[in-house]
Formats: sequence, C-alpha cells, structure tokens
Amino acid sequence: MKPMTLVPFTSDDTARLAEALDQAVADGATPGGVIALGTLGDGPPRFLTAGRIADELGDAIPGPDTVYDIASLTKVVATWPLVCRALDAEVLARTAPVRDFLPTIDGPAPSGEATIEQLLTHTAGLKASTRLDHYRGADRPLHELLCHEPLEDEPGAHRYVNRGYILLGLALAHAHGCPLDELGRALWDDLGMTGTTYGPVARGPQVAPTERRILGAPRIWGIAHDDNAALLGGVAGHAGVFSTARDLARYAEYLIAPASRLHGWLRASTLPFAPIETGLDRGLSWICAPGNVAYHHGFTGTSLYLNPGSGRYLAILTNAVYHGEARKRIAPLRAFALKTITAT
Repeated sequence: MKPMTLVPFTSDDTARLAEALDQAVADGATPGGVIALGTLGDGPPRFLTAGRIADELGDAIPGPDTVYDIASLTKVVATWPLVCRALDAEVLARTAPVRDFLPTIDGPAPSGEATIEQLLTHTAGLKASTRLDHYRGADRPLHELLCHEPLEDEPGAHRYVNRGYILLGLALAHAHGCPLDELGRALWDDLGMTGTTYGPVARGPQVAPTERRILGAPRIWGIAHDDNAALLGGVAGHAGVFSTARDLARYAEYLIAPASRLHGWLRASTLPFAPIETGLDRGLSWICAPGNVAYHHGFTGTSLYLNPGSGRYLAILTNAVYHGEARKRIAPLRAFALKTITAT
C-alpha cells in the first residue's frame, strides 16, 4: 500500500470547480449548491457556492451549513462506518449471514443468507427492485419479509440494490439493541458533525427542499426524498440522512487521517471487490476509481470523493432533484470533480 503523498488543490483547481458549479446552476441542473474541498494538513476546507437554495426561500444562498438530504450517501456516512465499527467490536462478522444478527426468522430465508460483506459490496444477488410499499398490510416484521425473498441472481456479480443496506441497518439496530438513528447520532457526535442527522428535520431557511412530485402538491422538504426511507420514518440503512458541506468535510478529513479509527477501513474499502464497469469497481460500500479514489453519490444530487493517497477530499451538495431526476443533469459536474480529485 503506497504511503500518503499530500497533493493540495491548486488555485486553478478551485477556480475550475467553481466554474463547473456555476455552470450546473446556469444550465438549470440545480437551484444551487455547495462544494467543500480540502487536503489533509493544508488548512481548513474551502467552500464554493453558487445559485440559491430554492425558490421557496427567495434569494437565500447556500453555504457550508445549509442542510441537504444526502440520500444514498447515507450508505457511506452512516451504515458503512457503523458496520466497520461493529466488525472491529465483533458485534458483526464480515462473512456471517445477516440473519445471524436479526431477530429469529422461521423457515428458509434465501436473502437472509447473504453475508455482511456481500451486502456491503452489492454482490449478494438480492432482488434489484425495492418497494417496501408492497409489504403494506403484511403480518410479519420487515426483516422477515426481506429475508424470505428469493435471490434474483447468483451471489458474486455486482448489482446496486438498496434492500441490502436496509437489511444492514436493521442488523445494526438489533445487534446493538439501539435504534439506527441513535447509533448514527453517537457516531456523528464523536466526530463533531453537529449538522448531520436522520430526518425528518424542521423546514427552515437553511434546509434545502427537494422534489415536487405532483403538480400543486407540497414540495418534499425536511423529510426523506427516498420513498422507502420515508416509509421507515426517515431512518434506514440506505437513505434518510441530512448533512452539510461543513460536516462532510470534517468527516472526509477524519477518514483520510492515518490515525483515525476508520482510516484502515477506508484503505481496505478502496481495494476493488467486484467490477461495476470498465475502470470502476465496487469496494466495501465505496466505488473505487483509478488513482486510489473512493467515492459515492446520492440520488438527490450529492457526492463525496476521497483520495487517501493524496490526502484530497471533495464533497458536492445540491438539491438537483428539485427539478426531477438529477443524475444526467449534474453528470458533468460529477465527472469534473472525479477528474480533479484524481489529479496528482
């Protein structure tokens, strides 16, 4: 494993990232957004902002403490670190089936045989579609319903699914005898991430709204944009967390710091586990890209990039889903962020 060689962002890097964020706003990809970037040991993070938080908040501009629904970044900001700590404490076991850490399940449970490692790496072969609304009226608890589902593929191949992380969240809560949101709160308090929490959060001038799905209906604001997380009261292993650019920068610095409890897990998680596509692999939760980069996206328009080899980190927080499905619209911004964090 290569030692860290710090590579601070240049003034040109910063200017080009600011231009890319401005362009995303000008193109109508998002009402506004914040980028946090920095290098371990190179002073405090820098914050780039553009646009407005949302039409509902007038001319209010986003900043380091604007609260965004980070959607699937929940997987790497809540579930992944909690699983890593639980593995260290032997509360969970990496190669054991998830059913071992859930309440007793009667009868065959094909999806419950998925290991913790398979769930982390999206290689368990679980059903791709996750529609918890289909379980309404069921007379069994959620963990049984999920575990009794048949596999859709043979374990081993990568397929990104949310239900695996829902199971990990349920396993964490049961194994610790503590609700998932309380486990998250304890973790984030330890790291000084005071603006990070599971929802719902109160609407206000520092909370970015997301999508209006039905014309004339209220916009989603302060509650999880993800339907399955919302059905679980906003607390789930795959989505539901709200955070700020300041907190994600603090989290990134912690993960990159060699002395941190999770640095070894970050290094392990940048090792390719299963191919996604040419040039990209899945590690433990994180996507692994060339140049020793680990990153993850959130459906609402958020991203977190880490380069433990160069000490660089970069977070993007937007509510691009404000205008509907966000991935294509902010793809240029994400691509440029990846290119920048990879540069040496």
